Amino acid sequence: MDEDTPGTYGTQRKAAARNRVAIIEAAHELFAENPLVTLSEVAKRAGVGAGTLYRHFPTREDLILAAYQHDIERLTTNADEVLTRNTSAKAAFVEWFEILSAYIRLKHGLGDALHSEAAQEMVRASWGPATEAVAKLVAACVAEGTMAAGHDPADIIMLMSFLWRVPNTEAGLGQGRRLIEIVFAGLENDPKPL
Repeated sequence: MDEDTPGTYGTQRKAAARNRVAIIEAAHELFAENPLVTLSEVAKRAGVGAGTLYRHFPTREDLILAAYQHDIERLTTNADEVLTRNTSAKAAFVEWFEILSAYIRLKHGLGDALHSEAAQEMVRASWGPATEAVAKLVAACVAEGTMAAGHDPADIIMLMSFLWRVPNTEAGLGQGRRLIEIVFAGLENDPKPL
């Protein structure tokens, strides 16, 4: 074996990792534009050949699930960034949930791939990180005084689910913001024990 082989192998692994990320990013962008986009269009946007795409993602479902997982990871880890970027915790909370709702509306267009057992397992696995992200936003709102302590982040996610049912229009965005104000009016009060 040649002394250069380990270095070459490492370079190939780095290139493969870059290709994988490029494919996922391209899929994210293109699925947002058109859920029925072809995989050859994804490969072209990513700057890779079809063979490279299929080595990483043998089926369309594999690519959809990888894009979904990538988006969930990005969303759940950006709560701190959203808090830093906003002047108030309440504004950060609203922004984060608007990002989440836009993302969920996009995923509704991806069809049966997100109803497979593998997809459902991924959704279940993402619940914990999403709840942790919401817990950070809730803690910041409690510290700011815009929310009472004691509200369960998982309950808040369920409560905020109205956001992905409002129309994806300016009117829908306005309706969503009005409903968020109603939610915050309720969250200012201590939760009632059952």
